Amino acid sequence: MKYKDSGVDIDAASRALARAKEAIRSTWGEDVASEVGAFGGLYRLPGDGGYLVSSIDGVGTKLKVALAAGAVGSVGSDLVNHSVNDILVQGARPWFFLDYYAAGKLDQEGFVSVVEGMAQACRENSCALIGGETAEMPGIYSNDDFDLAGCIIGHVTEDRRLGPERVREGMDLWAWTSSGLHTNGFSLARRVLTEGDNALDLHQDPGDLGCTLAEALLAVHRSYLGQVNDFWPHADLAALCHITGGGFTDNIPRILPEGLAAEIDASAWEVLPIFRLIASRGPVDVDEMRRVFNLGIGMIAFAADVDESALAGLAEPPVRIGKVVARAGGETVRFLNEHRGL
Repeated sequence: MKYKDSGVDIDAASRALARAKEAIRSTWGEDVASEVGAFGGLYRLPGDGGYLVSSIDGVGTKLKVALAAGAVGSVGSDLVNHSVNDILVQGARPWFFLDYYAAGKLDQEGFVSVVEGMAQACRENSCALIGGETAEMPGIYSNDDFDLAGCIIGHVTEDRRLGPERVREGMDLWAWTSSGLHTNGFSLARRVLTEGDNALDLHQDPGDLGCTLAEALLAVHRSYLGQVNDFWPHADLAALCHITGGGFTDNIPRILPEGLAAEIDASAWEVLPIFRLIASRGPVDVDEMRRVFNLGIGMIAFAADVDESALAGLAEPPVRIGKVVARAGGETVRFLNEHRGL
């Protein structure tokens, strides 16, 4: 089974964005310091003020699982943590966050639960929840449905700005694990796991998850702000890659300069059981799994001169999963060995 079979066409979205790039760039002045498709947009501040870094996102059809399970509060934390990670890719520290909540009919308890989730994640990331918009839109959404999006603003100084221009051949790839699907790939996961005649019960463990299916699917999207800040003093950190929609296949090339590729040792970490369940029930082949899901890796650091003796003292040391190599042909991400647990 392919992502497209569940109604999501990544290639069509990429083509649409390519067609829109000229219109987007036509609005830019000299202070825009990022490209279309970056994880966060950079805007240069006057003098030596560094850059404002912004990003906007949603939590996708994870909302459908949360509604079905009767547990919507955690999606507020998902939204904030996802956004923090996206601007962290540029090296930015979050400053403030705004949300947009739209529903067919406002469920007060659900709304408050979502806001409390956002507030919790904002506190954990030292980020102010500074404003938002709540809209009731009957006719656009059914009474039970709602949508959630958020915009984050952060800041980075020139000396801490990360990006592809700093990546060099021979750098190692160091990674931190994910908690599960995070906020991506849910249309395919729902199609495989919770729809049709053989749908699984969200409130039971279908096998070796060690928790209910709902708990595995709704595991909160992790923030990697603390982990990256702990790692940074012990390495020459060049870039970060947040493994979100597009998985490894489409996200890692966003961080690579021309002529370089990433070589990934697929045996360097254990694939989480929820991904094994999706792959087997689809069935979904390994190439599609790598393009849709994070497979247990949430953030990758591109770094050199890592003091490996110091990593053991970190609260959560990253694991080395690959390196930057010269590009051979058009292949930008090359996998070695078999995935453990897939």
